[in-house]
Amino acid sequence: MSATDVTRFAPEWLALREAADAAARAAELLDPLRHGLRVPADASRLPDEDATLVIRDLGCGTGSMGRWLAPRLPGPQHWILHDHDPALLELAATRLPRTADDGSPVTVSTDRGDVARLTAEGLAGTSLVTASALLDLLTREELDGLVAACAGAGCPALLALSVVGRVDLAPAHPMDAEIADAFNAHQRRVDQGRRLLGPDAVAAASVAFARRGMTVQVQASPWRLGPGTAPLTAEWLRGWVGAAVEHRPDLASRADAYLRRRLEQCEAGELRVTLHHSDVLALPRPAGGAS
Repeated sequence: MSATDVTRFAPEWLALREAADAAARAAELLDPLRHGLRVPADASRLPDEDATLVIRDLGCGTGSMGRWLAPRLPGPQHWILHDHDPALLELAATRLPRTADDGSPVTVSTDRGDVARLTAEGLAGTSLVTASALLDLLTREELDGLVAACAGAGCPALLALSVVGRVDLAPAHPMDAEIADAFNAHQRRVDQGRRLLGPDAVAAASVAFARRGMTVQVQASPWRLGPGTAPLTAEWLRGWVGAAVEHRPDLASRADAYLRRRLEQCEAGELRVTLHHSDVLALPRPAGGAS
């Protein structure tokens, strides 16, 4: 069983969060990423002969990472979208931008399957592996496999929007910390035999990439939710509190009252939430070992 087998996200939720994701992504990592990209030696195998940068988007969902990143990278690109859901793959493929930062063409193909089974051989000819909101859904073994594949192929990785276990709400409420702790425990749960990394994923990935000789940069990428994001904030609140209660059913009666109060504040434009994430960029070290 894998992360892609057991985790499914509705297109409506992915659409609701896309603007917040785009605003949160760590643009500071773009310059080092551009300098670390390489054109694969076997780019001629691609459907479009002009495609040079080969980018694999793992767990692509509706393609929000591609919509954000492709127009920010120069040069011809070929995106290979990976997901378990054929409907999401079809949607993502049709909505990917068709031009890069400098007007070069962007082409796309899809690959349905388990992203946790990628190998260095399978990544041969890949310029970049990227993913959004995926790391925290992996087990340590799946993460180690992904890191080994990227390092073995000499392939950079940009892994965005992983939760780190911190949420700040204003105004504060006495139950905030208790709900947050229960939610974090839920994120680290055993799911059908798989122990998820949850908020430990960013630290685990940073260590794993460094052990494989890659240079790692981590940047904060928080959601900042307020009066202008009320529909997203309300949906996030329901999911956040619901996961906490799933892990700790004894919270149910108090959590119901807490959620009602928070939703009232959200509707009134009184609630602000900072949901902390981090983006991880891992780059192969240049020949000779310089970092």
